[in-house]
Amino acid sequence: MLNIPYVSQEKVSTRLGQMTYYQPVLPGGLAAADSRETLLFFHGFGGGSSAFEWSKVFPAFASDYRVIAPDLIGWGQSAHLERNYKVEDYLTSIPEFIELTCTEPVTAIASSLTAAFLIRIAAAQPQLFRRLILVAPAGLSDFGEDYSRTPFAQVVSTPVLDRLLYGGAIASRLGIYGFLQNRQFADASRISDDIVDAYLASAQQPHAEYTALSFVRGDLCFDLADYIEPLTTPTAILWGEKSQFTSPEIGRRLASKNPEAIKAFEVIHGTGLTPQLELPAVTTGLIRQFLSTL
Repeated sequence: MLNIPYVSQEKVSTRLGQMTYYQPVLPGGLAAADSRETLLFFHGFGGGSSAFEWSKVFPAFASDYRVIAPDLIGWGQSAHLERNYKVEDYLTSIPEFIELTCTEPVTAIASSLTAAFLIRIAAAQPQLFRRLILVAPAGLSDFGEDYSRTPFAQVVSTPVLDRLLYGGAIASRLGIYGFLQNRQFADASRISDDIVDAYLASAQQPHAEYTALSFVRGDLCFDLADYIEPLTTPTAILWGEKSQFTSPEIGRRLASKNPEAIKAFEVIHGTGLTPQLELPAVTTGLIRQFLSTL
């Protein structure tokens, strides 16, 4: 699924099923030394999400770090469960994946709802982490604004109609482009064919609708403001200036609840929810900065 050079595809078995992950391989076929510090890149949620979300960023770190980018359970080429998903599925499968693939504390780089999960996991299991670098971490029901009560979430909660909407309005090329244009990107001219192709391939995996519909119904959302204060892991936050649904103002309110752990908050101008796809060079530079200062 990742159409980039020098990337190997590996698999590991978790209690919820097999997880696929990607590792950059240095020219000549030599993988980065395992003794190096590990950077884990976790994608966010949305129609067709996968590790491709970070594919324009993570190869830049292969010469200095051990780099891993997984497809989360229910996304990309990892296992797809034929049931509705719960918050606990990710609060358990993400740390299990870390323990299966890493022996030392890691730096986790994650986006959106997955970044919010990482805050909860790091607060409960700080021994797993060295630092967090997060893009727009939000539970999508933050400060009491319950996403599951929105009109769209209510419509998608209608049986039968939900599957029709997924097949016709989400897991189609037009639907993927509309999702990227309206939710992920501030500038639609930055949406390239390879991005649409990767999201569409992920969205059309067998049983991919279960995770996507669980997400858009709001089953996986929560109020991150209730969980951020116990975090002790050094953390930096990036936020797209024009991020839809989760504005930088929400991010600043969340960061202000734990200034001891959250050491930096940077807004990336002219980007939406996924600056790692819109302006990958800028995102890469900021990550490098935080790796040296956190």
